[in-house]
Amino acid sequence: MEKVVYTIQPPDHFEGLLKIYELLGWNSLKLTVNDLENMCKQSWYAVYAFDENQLVGMGRIISDGVITALICGVCVMPTYQSKGIGKELLNRLISHCEQNKVIPQLICMENLENYYDAFGFKKFAIGMTKNIIR
Repeated sequence: MEKVVYTIQPPDHFEGLLKIYELLGWNSLKLTVNDLENMCKQSWYAVYAFDENQLVGMGRIISDGVITALICGVCVMPTYQSKGIGKELLNRLISHCEQNKVIPQLICMENLENYYDAFGFKKFAIGMTKNIIR
């Protein structure tokens, strides 16, 4: 593994992100490369991790830019996990929130609660979702 580079510059093509989503089992909505590109580009802030020209991780924030920021989509290619990439992505997302004085929040699976506790996140509400037909 070469040195991982972090940037807010989106990739030229989002096939790499689709590959990560599929490897993680995150594509139950059958998102396309175009969907993922729009998702990222319409986010308030996004950070990408590259090894050479290969996208190996990403995290993004959706926000009003004033009060609340929702950190979402933090993902790392399975073969690159446990190398600190997710941690660095999350630290950069949190830092962006702090610089803009917006409150970072996130929703995670219960088994990841301890992971996010280490970053200072605390459980504060019950998350709910409503499924729609896409």
